[in-house]
Amino acid sequence: MMDAQLFMAIFRDKHFFDLKRLRHKYGAGAVDEAIELLKATVYRRLAIKDFQGQPLVFCPSFINIQDDTYKALLSGDNGEPYSIARMEEEIDSTLAIENIYSSRSSIQNILRGAAPKNSEEDRIYGIKRGLDFIADKSNQITTENLHRLYMMAIGDYLDENEKLLPGNYYRHDSVYVVGSTVFHRGLEHGLLKQYMDEFISFINTKDDLGVIVKSAVIHFYFSYLHPYFDGNGRMARMVQLWYLIQNDYHAALLVSFSQLIKNSKSQYYKAFELVEGNAEVSKIIDVTPFLNYFNKNVFSKLIGQKNNRNLLELFQRHVTDGRITVKEKELFIFVLSNYDRAEFSTKQLEKDYKNAAYATIRSFVLKFTELGLLSAQKYGNKTKYRIKEY
Repeated sequence: MMDAQLFMAIFRDKHFFDLKRLRHKYGAGAVDEAIELLKATVYRRLAIKDFQGQPLVFCPSFINIQDDTYKALLSGDNGEPYSIARMEEEIDSTLAIENIYSSRSSIQNILRGAAPKNSEEDRIYGIKRGLDFIADKSNQITTENLHRLYMMAIGDYLDENEKLLPGNYYRHDSVYVVGSTVFHRGLEHGLLKQYMDEFISFINTKDDLGVIVKSAVIHFYFSYLHPYFDGNGRMARMVQLWYLIQNDYHAALLVSFSQLIKNSKSQYYKAFELVEGNAEVSKIIDVTPFLNYFNKNVFSKLIGQKNNRNLLELFQRHVTDGRITVKEKELFIFVLSNYDRAEFSTKQLEKDYKNAAYATIRSFVLKFTELGLLSAQKYGNKTKYRIKEY
């Protein structure tokens, strides 16, 4: 029986979710015994399975994601448009995460309706088509629609050796994720139909995971299965967003999740590697490191490092009362995700946001100060603003 003090030391270690490091520090026997205790008492099983047929798990007690807080920010009326400015950021960022070059001028040309002129603009046009497709809530998440999304967003623009075979929904051979080493092999291609059918059923089944947590699980699992030869990361990010929209988090269209991921790209890939590395020790896929990554580097950026529930509740009341327009909502989400608690001027916001005239910015900060969502501080004849703290 493990010593209680040793177990608590392991449990409280800041590297708790790096099992190889814990083994080096506390010894293999102690860490293996701690893992067995976790399996018996803490882990929650998910209705999706690893390559050996065992359920994936996570530790709810280590995931501090308050779904209601994010719903107050990201819920909204069906039909909110995908912001052009955010679409530009999303396209640029989702390609950049995978080291695919795209110029801002090419993205802007495609978003203005120009026909693609080369392979770079083909890729941009594909992502735009995909984002337009998932923004329409009538396009539900089904096997057929997933294939449609892949082909329009990515599959139609691949080299011949990376394309799906005619009639195939998924790849017909093995695929490897390669960094400095091979750190992941996708699911055996002969099992993809079965696993993807079960995965789509999981996506569409109502449960008590919470929409935000489940969206991150979906993102991880899509990448884990790796159903295509190319474009799996871009698809994982789009399917996560698609799931949020399908569950009435329509204002997710006003946020570039990929930009937040790009800003923490090394931690993003490290989270995948941690899950894989830990599984070598525990023989179980625990997605907690990936959920922790998303909470710290993506979700929390939408509301600032402080979980200001009172601010978001006030914001939601104003939205419900019709006092805040869609354009103003987009601006406020931009402020939350880009400035956190830092001060900003109207000129700085105009420059950073890039999608509103100065008069619109000026009107926004004055109105949101009056609504109690921003605070103003004068410095001589200049005024700076910040998110109001409650």
